[in-house]
Amino acid sequence: MPIFGVDIPFASHCGIEALDHSDGETLLRLVLAPEHLNNLGVAHGGVTSTLLDIAMGSAARRHFDLPVMTLDMQVSFIAPGRGVLLAQGRVLRAGRSVIFGEGEVKDESGELVAKGSGLFKPVRSRQEALPSLGGSA
Repeated sequence: MPIFGVDIPFASHCGIEALDHSDGETLLRLVLAPEHLNNLGVAHGGVTSTLLDIAMGSAARRHFDLPVMTLDMQVSFIAPGRGVLLAQGRVLRAGRSVIFGEGEVKDESGELVAKGSGLFKPVRSRQEALPSLGGSA
């Protein structure tokens, strides 16, 4: 299931759905299933972080109409995630080479589950996205 026209295999694997987008903002949804939970029965921090990353990254991608790479991301977990999670991502500021974004994950009742911020780099070519690790072949 594409996220705003782009196939992101990991998003599909997780069951993340694209709901809406506007200028510099995106809205995603994830219906939590048993495989998304931790040993306490609430959303695993990794799935919440993934949801934030994809929400912010999608907003950044739509801003430049180019793929983006996450350079840095911070997440603060506020409350346990249960049921259906909604993630909103937005562009705070876009320069020529990096985009600053922020996002929130809330449950269906509107309770804040997590907040995040991220730094994203627009990628113009596959070589730019996958730099050499050095050495010779």
